[in-house]
Amino acid sequence: MLSISLEEFLTWKKKQLSKGGDQQSFTVLLDCLGGISASDLNLMSINPEGKIHLKKKLEFLESVWDDHLFKSCPIQYLCGITFWRDLKLKVTNKVLIPRPETELIVDIVFNIFRRKSEKLFFAELGTGSGAISIALALAYPSSDGVATDIDQDALEIATKNFINSSKQSNLKFYCGNWWSPLESFKGKLDLAISNPPYIPKDIYEKLPKEVKNFEPKVALLGGEDGLKHIREIIQKAPLFLKEKGWLILENHFDQGEKVKQLLLKNQFTSIEIVKDLSGIGRFTIGRYK
Repeated sequence: MLSISLEEFLTWKKKQLSKGGDQQSFTVLLDCLGGISASDLNLMSINPEGKIHLKKKLEFLESVWDDHLFKSCPIQYLCGITFWRDLKLKVTNKVLIPRPETELIVDIVFNIFRRKSEKLFFAELGTGSGAISIALALAYPSSDGVATDIDQDALEIATKNFINSSKQSNLKFYCGNWWSPLESFKGKLDLAISNPPYIPKDIYEKLPKEVKNFEPKVALLGGEDGLKHIREIIQKAPLFLKEKGWLILENHFDQGEKVKQLLLKNQFTSIEIVKDLSGIGRFTIGRYK
């Protein structure tokens, strides 16, 4: 641990933020690499006296911050960590950085399955860092979950995240495309969830460079209209869901009605487009028959 005066640290912090970037990214940097949590920062503002203890030198933290600002590399990749709900997750450029708006997908599950003692059998398709399925495995400890991803590197990250987040063993990971690794679970799922690649090709080409240049294309691009993967997931879902089983999908902000029609065509009922905190129809849910 390195010890410096709080006055020196606060002067340095002000200088870094004056270069650009946002407070949230800077907080991630300080927490993950500097060993200073958000609560530590709040205490500093109340009691700006004394010393502060850092895991890394200010020069090192500044070099990482400069890489973030001037190369547009996401701070989460530079730190190797992201925060999502109450989880601290390992991330690399092999997985999409889980977004704050996706956190609501877990709350949708809570609204459907209110008893945390329920013995659900759920699947997450395209798990990436494992964020969604890990959150559900922790929230429903009596349940069992399976999570798939087409990329073995992603699954290794997701597996490490689950081990680091829990001593439970109620979540298993399978490598393969969407439903294909789950053939032995046909007709057995109470719930399936996916935040698949849904960005249309023309929009993908215009994404900000911090997304397009660093995050995996396979986790973002959803074909010409953005619905390529969503179609496949919906069409095969009836084979894997129980009667009255639920499917929850995240989609692009303008795809809700199209996804709703796909669900209707495949015998889903109780279909609803759920808005995120910005009022955008971010999720589309349905019950099989």
